Amino acid sequence: MIDILKVILLSFVEGLTEFLPISSTGHLILVNEFIKLEPESFANIFSIIIQLGAIMSVVVLYFSRLNPFSKEKKEAQKKETLRTWGLVIVGVLPAVILGLKFDDFIDAHLMNSYVVAAMLFIWGIGIILLEKMNKKATIINLSGMSYKTAFLIGIAQCFAMIPGTSRSAATIIGAMLLGCNRKVAAEFSFFLAIPTMFGATLLKVVKIFVKGIPITGFEVFLIVLGMVLSFIVALVVIKKFMRYIKEHDFVPFGIYRIVLAVIVVIYFIVK
Repeated sequence: MIDILKVILLSFVEGLTEFLPISSTGHLILVNEFIKLEPESFANIFSIIIQLGAIMSVVVLYFSRLNPFSKEKKEAQKKETLRTWGLVIVGVLPAVILGLKFDDFIDAHLMNSYVVAAMLFIWGIGIILLEKMNKKATIINLSGMSYKTAFLIGIAQCFAMIPGTSRSAATIIGAMLLGCNRKVAAEFSFFLAIPTMFGATLLKVVKIFVKGIPITGFEVFLIVLGMVLSFIVALVVIKKFMRYIKEHDFVPFGIYRIVLAVIVVIYFIVK
């Protein structure tokens, strides 16, 4: 029963933070520092695989827009949808290459609260500086995004392999620096998450079998429960987030990151 309550809390945190520029993995690591979902090997697997639930919320919310085979779409709309997928595929390539190369190293050396605190602080400052630059947007829809821009955003996404960075923060900052407005930056970040997180989940599942990591039936149940809960929470968060950025900037998220980083550092000094 205690494990189920821990999973409910972690799943809520995942759904709440996955698409906000505040780092879902970082928050999961910090929360697990206190509630201790065990064993540690399962906690690491759980923190990655439940992201699949949150990603499915993007698929559901944007299904009609991302479906190139819809009978309701005209030929030009189908071509535009296929082009969007082309941008996503180009954008995900850097993460595929670097993810395969450095995944084990990251799991072994960077999945800790100290790294999370540092990245929360650094990228919090980055978000605030980005907004203060007030860079004029030249890309106001995805049809105006080039494949080169998509690839460069994909490179920015690779920074998110470091826990505490935030995949959303890295891609949104990268996109806005390259001329995207907030809406385009956020939506492309969402779309880029689909293959990225599906791939990350698949990699973890393969490692479970290849390395013979033991996983019980109850742990499988906990993972499924976590995916369902994170899916539901993420559905709500995405809708509210897209409404929010129509009239507001990302500065509050930058401030939140810095404050949280300071709290984490103080906690570990006092601990």
